[in-house]
Amino acid sequence: MHVRGSTVLLTGATGGLGHAIARALATQGAKLVLTGRKEAELKALAEETGGRALVADLADADGVRALVKQAGQVDVLIANAALPANGKLTDFTAEEVRRALGVNLDAPIALTHALLPGMVERRRGHVVLIGSLAGKVTSPYASLYNATKFGLRGFGLGVRQDLAGTGVGVSVVQPGFVRDAGMFADTGAKPPAGMRTVSPEQVAAGVVEAIEKNRAEVNVAPVELRVASTVGGAFPGFAEALQRRIGGDDVMAQMSLSNKAKR
Repeated sequence: MHVRGSTVLLTGATGGLGHAIARALATQGAKLVLTGRKEAELKALAEETGGRALVADLADADGVRALVKQAGQVDVLIANAALPANGKLTDFTAEEVRRALGVNLDAPIALTHALLPGMVERRRGHVVLIGSLAGKVTSPYASLYNATKFGLRGFGLGVRQDLAGTGVGVSVVQPGFVRDAGMFADTGAKPPAGMRTVSPEQVAAGVVEAIEKNRAEVNVAPVELRVASTVGGAFPGFAEALQRRIGGDDVMAQMSLSNKAKR
């Protein structure tokens, strides 16, 4: 389907990737409904892109339901909001676990469930779930984040099959290490040896491609990381050993420490 003229609900719009996605969609002629928790930043982005701002906390099930009502008819859902959820599981409180699962997995599923019937009835629509290569291969200090991104990938690819022939598509867009903006960039960490990064704009371009070409999965990462995630997903023991060898453990430990306050 075409982005131009479509009403797009973008969650996590005030994050670094959210800004890039919103700007790319606005350039393509989308009508944006932007949501996030930072009201002033959200309104500024809405003014810049000609969109509509709706403040919402996706960790709250009532907030998700209210967002659906306020958004109205939506042609495209882009579930981009996520919490870092880095760290050893035993370092999380029960409330932090609930919030991570709520924002990263429960909310995208609930929004998809609520908005799909209208899309199917109109025989036009698309759902984009912003996952991560952490949804294909595991890492230390990331068990909870891995769980949400593995779950998101399985959900998205499964629902896509359910919707075959309805005119509604589902895509999973999975970035690797993103520079300049987003969870990884915010920590100041460097990627493991031999691994390159991508820009927020490349991720945004991947989102547009997913919608317009109805891609099942778009992995936005350099070739070496795409290969490593594919091989690592098939051979987890190999992935574990490789990450230790190239310093992945140290990178993830640094990210865990830097993101602790964002749980």
